Amino acid sequence: MAQHKTSVSIDGEDWVINGQVTYPGREYRGWRIEGLLMNSRMASGIFDDENPLTADLWKYPDTGKWDADRNTNELIAMLPTYKAHGINSLPFNLQNCSPLGYYRREPEHLKELRERIHADHPGAKDDDIWAGLLLEIESQPWISGAFNADGSLKPAFMDRTERLIDAADEQGMVVILGLFYQGQDERLTDTKAVKAAVTNACAWVLEKGYTNVIIEINNEVNVPTYEHPILKEDRIHELIDLAKGVTKDGKRLLISTSWTRYSTPSPEATQSSDYILLHGNGLVDPNDVAKSVDDARAVSTYTTMPILFNEDDHFNFDQPLNNFTAALSRHAGWGYFDPAEGAGGTPFYGDYVHGYQCPPINWGINTPRKKGFYDLCKEVTGA
Repeated sequence: MAQHKTSVSIDGEDWVINGQVTYPGREYRGWRIEGLLMNSRMASGIFDDENPLTADLWKYPDTGKWDADRNTNELIAMLPTYKAHGINSLPFNLQNCSPLGYYRREPEHLKELRERIHADHPGAKDDDIWAGLLLEIESQPWISGAFNADGSLKPAFMDRTERLIDAADEQGMVVILGLFYQGQDERLTDTKAVKAAVTNACAWVLEKGYTNVIIEINNEVNVPTYEHPILKEDRIHELIDLAKGVTKDGKRLLISTSWTRYSTPSPEATQSSDYILLHGNGLVDPNDVAKSVDDARAVSTYTTMPILFNEDDHFNFDQPLNNFTAALSRHAGWGYFDPAEGAGGTPFYGDYVHGYQCPPINWGINTPRKKGFYDLCKEVTGA
């Protein structure tokens, strides 16, 4: 087993990397930055699409082909630059994300999707485009997850996962590893498969000897689009507890799940979680970001633990009060989510320039919006 350089732990409400609290002694505008995780959401870091009718949607403009290894390799190459700007954690997901930023089923959006698919595959029928879904067509047609239908792991996806975690470890960065994403969970057959996926993923991390990985069971547990009841907010504590029970040599992983603005973390999930993950999408007023942290700490079963955002598509980094600074004011880490023109809730087809969500992705700090975040992150952290 390879020797790894980075380990993560928790001390009260603070994150600790390699035995030292993060950003030691750092303050910004009177707010304590010490103990936080700063991140940029790179949910598509290991993305691939096994559906041949949709894979062409993500082709690179210079080659005319989609290339999953190129996608991961180009992200890995940027990690030292992110670290130099103060980023100390990297969120990505084994079922990836919506490669359109936000997936919408309204007729006009499905019409555009079909037109783009038919441009490369003129004879494609709906039954072929949406093949393999367990429940219904018009959910996400791409096949972009690391789990087989029975919850076993796909080697090619896990190879990219290993390379990305290794690279983060080399940089002293924590990986926030998501397991499930709405719109891909229906690729698993049943509750047994979901549980197997949790156990297999956590066991894989432990078998590899990684000590820089924390787990996010599912992205936005309280959205209405999860199909398996055990992935919904009233039962998610069962999977958190299951993941906490996966051990190797007496060691386990730190486990949580993420919540949108739709509801406060449930008492059951809060009690089971090692830390709290929030999303700021839809919180236009930065004061609501601060309130969401306050509300999470007010849950009846909350005990002292870290709180951080790992997704927020609001920017205004030139303003003294924005969602980033509002989170800092409550001693919560923050995560930059850039779906390009999709910010706010509309689909966007990647152009290899804008955003960090929609393939093909340019992982560089190459747009004013990206530069605004990274410049502020560097200022906040003193990197």
